[in-house]
Amino acid sequence: MILPGSTLGVMGGGQLGRMFCEAARALGYRTVTLDPDPRCPAGQVADRQICGAYHDRQALAALGRACAAVTIEFENVPAESMDYLARHCLVAPGSGAVRICRDRILEKGFLRNNGLPTAPFAAVTCVAELREAIRAIGTPALLKTATGGYDGKGQHTILDADRAETAFQGLGERPSVLERRVELDKELSVVVARSAGGESSCFPVAENRHSGGILDTTMVPARIDAALARQASRLATRVAEALDYVGVLAVEFFVVAGELLINEIAPRPHNSGHYTLNATVTSQFEQQVRMLCGLPAGDTRLLSPVAMVNLLGDLWDGSPPKWKHLLLQPQAKLYLYGKSEARPGRKMGHFNLLHPDPEEALRIATEVQRRLKP
Repeated sequence: MILPGSTLGVMGGGQLGRMFCEAARALGYRTVTLDPDPRCPAGQVADRQICGAYHDRQALAALGRACAAVTIEFENVPAESMDYLARHCLVAPGSGAVRICRDRILEKGFLRNNGLPTAPFAAVTCVAELREAIRAIGTPALLKTATGGYDGKGQHTILDADRAETAFQGLGERPSVLERRVELDKELSVVVARSAGGESSCFPVAENRHSGGILDTTMVPARIDAALARQASRLATRVAEALDYVGVLAVEFFVVAGELLINEIAPRPHNSGHYTLNATVTSQFEQQVRMLCGLPAGDTRLLSPVAMVNLLGDLWDGSPPKWKHLLLQPQAKLYLYGKSEARPGRKMGHFNLLHPDPEEALRIATEVQRRLKP
């Protein structure tokens, strides 16, 4: 076990790194973050920030010398950098799992090879493969870049074969995945933690609603029956086991005609898991610290139904949001990420709204969100 008083590191200085550092410091650890932005959110709360690129060997070596163990806060950290860092200290999750999760072609292939359910898909690396994929998958479909896309970026809806090549060109003809567009009943996610010893524990299933490709609200407990919730947790655990994963992992699901399909895997805490900061015994970030340090998993029980709402830069619109409408709600918990510039679509913060009635939690949270707009 790596015990309090030790130093932990995180590759990446965004809001997930910030909340990891806050959880680690609450448990008595010192923290270091590596990020090229001197004003990054995690750097504002870490004991130390190493300002450097993720491929900078000197910066990586400095991080490794300073820390007993290092984790990541986003999957686009170069796997080669993680391998280099592992020469100096413990690194979790491992680079092998991150390589799979950051590339949709590898990710979808991994899921299929392990008998895990997905929507029909095909890998596309050239125009000829795109034409064959259209014949095999059909339309409507989604064309998504294999790497680099997030929050709805790097993808196009394909309504007919004639427009597919134009969309592929618009993506720079980068390696991509063509995936059949399915009619969704709901979108769900499960955050699962897995230790180096192979023990797994799941947080309650979250029900998610997106707007413009970006997560808008999360509701817990999800409005599904107990059997489907158990199945989602079992599938998330199977993913973690197949990856031989160590750390916190999020699995996103589509519910289609009552059946679960895995959409994406995130090798880190997840936006839809922010509800755990208030509504469960242990947060996903404390769990991340625990898994990194070889500690037993914390209790994941839900203490209260909750609705989580993302706060995007659109809310600022030339002036700050009307915070009083949020702060007057005694059940609401506000988290701002310390980002200096508000931009449309940029995640600036979130709030959790707790209420004994989950439908009422969602109703109040949605009303507060509406009133925040300038």
